[in-house]
Amino acid sequence: MGEETMKPRVSQTDFDVIQIGYGPVSKFSALLLDRLGWRVGVFERFGEIFPLPRAVCIDHEIFRVMHAGGLGPIADRVTEPAPVYRWFNAEWQELISIDWTAGSVSGGTEVNFVHQPSLERELDAEAKRRTNIALHFEQECMAITQHDDHVVVRIRDTATGAERDHTARYVIGIDGANSFVRETLGITRSDLGFEADWLVVDFVLNDGLTARDLGLIECGQYCNPERPTTIVPGGIENGQICRRWEFMRLPHETREEMVETAKVQELLGDWIKPEQGRLVRHALYTFRSLVADRWRDGRILLAGDAAHVMPPFMGQGMCAGLRDVWNLGWKLDSVLSGAADPALLDTYQAERLPHVTDIIKASMFLGSIICIPDKDAAAERDRMFLSGEAPPPPPFPILTDGFLARDAQGAVLAPAGELSPHGTVRLNRRTGRFDTLVAPGLVLILTRELTLADLDPASRRTLERLGATVVTVAGRTCATDGEVADTQGQILPFMRERGLNAMLVRPDLYLFGGAADAAGLDRVLAELDRQARQVGLLATDDVPEPHMAASA
Repeated sequence: MGEETMKPRVSQTDFDVIQIGYGPVSKFSALLLDRLGWRVGVFERFGEIFPLPRAVCIDHEIFRVMHAGGLGPIADRVTEPAPVYRWFNAEWQELISIDWTAGSVSGGTEVNFVHQPSLERELDAEAKRRTNIALHFEQECMAITQHDDHVVVRIRDTATGAERDHTARYVIGIDGANSFVRETLGITRSDLGFEADWLVVDFVLNDGLTARDLGLIECGQYCNPERPTTIVPGGIENGQICRRWEFMRLPHETREEMVETAKVQELLGDWIKPEQGRLVRHALYTFRSLVADRWRDGRILLAGDAAHVMPPFMGQGMCAGLRDVWNLGWKLDSVLSGAADPALLDTYQAERLPHVTDIIKASMFLGSIICIPDKDAAAERDRMFLSGEAPPPPPFPILTDGFLARDAQGAVLAPAGELSPHGTVRLNRRTGRFDTLVAPGLVLILTRELTLADLDPASRRTLERLGATVVTVAGRTCATDGEVADTQGQILPFMRERGLNAMLVRPDLYLFGGAADAAGLDRVLAELDRQARQVGLLATDDVPEPHMAASA
């Protein structure tokens, strides 16, 4: 993603992008587009930010994306590293242990917990400081009309009833699971087959109390068929520790019964007493697994819950939405600036839909472990896990389609689609995050085994036309000032494990491709040239030489 710059404007539209909805994904999207220099109009039918917690997790990729998108200080302030995620049966025997404290490919812990209202307040305050973002509350979207070069959005003031048209070059529907934008476009959703009702309860502990003091597991699932229960951190609000419980509704219980105060107190009674803190809220949610069948309709795109909803057992609901707009942001930037054809936006669904579908299926797999109210079925589950016969959770998905290096038959070539490694590095006698010291955008990472001089002239021209940054990574003790010193040992081991001496990293931090030698890198860059031309990314030859990070 590029630094904030001035972009060419279409004078006949009110905004470059209109966003419908103002949840966390919309806030993040607006801030990213503002940073890229685009005018964003946000329309939200409610009058204020939703004040209660919902999401509680930010994984390592989203933590990294926030830093790369200029929102690192906010991410640092509102998150805390997650403990080990442990699953127990009714007798408290451990079924699964997922070590979220272990290092990740992004250079930090796998997962961080977050207090969503605190995150949203920070993002909202930042959005209100940005001159390119126009926020409109109590403004409901009533209709959307597309034209060849713009979109007209009819907005109704919910206080006065007055209606007004606003125009933009593109519209993003980020308006939740019941998306008006999606329904207006007649976009259907595929149901992957999971549905369960859970009561979500948020509780703030009294000052000085911790989960350990109360004898609670720090983070896990209690897979007791008598009452499947989730117990996780809820982040920190104004210095106070928040905890979350989620209780599955059993077949004999009604939805109305689950939200009664007496029922909530009964369910909490086994875990915590009213005098030990403050009940923040409780709500019954129906966890489902739905994916929109189309994510783009001309100049209108879907993101977040408007495009997909999933069970919460991987903590990926909000993360998936933030991935949507991170993927979409650099592509919209290229199209709005004229550096790419709108065809580039077709890669958005191609990349995001399979990825989020795989995440939903993984969440469903975990859900199938805990959501068992039958004692005999739970006993068989326990036997399989305790004997080691149960299948392991599927690996976290990578991109499998879209703007990725391919072979002559069109198959995606490994390691294309993987998230690139990241960590603390040293460059030109400065130590910091890789994404802070190396210019964002298209980045070619080389080991000392390869140089630009080893490449064909056509490969060098491709890098030149795309304005790629080229860096050489070396070991912590031997790197020169002009090389990236892999001080955290994140980058070189990743490359060695895959037999790589070159990685081509896209603006959204995923690998377009990689190679072991100059010939392989020439083939990857030839494929980059081919695909880039298909979507107009190589619009002109009048561009600068590829810039080495050492001379930046």
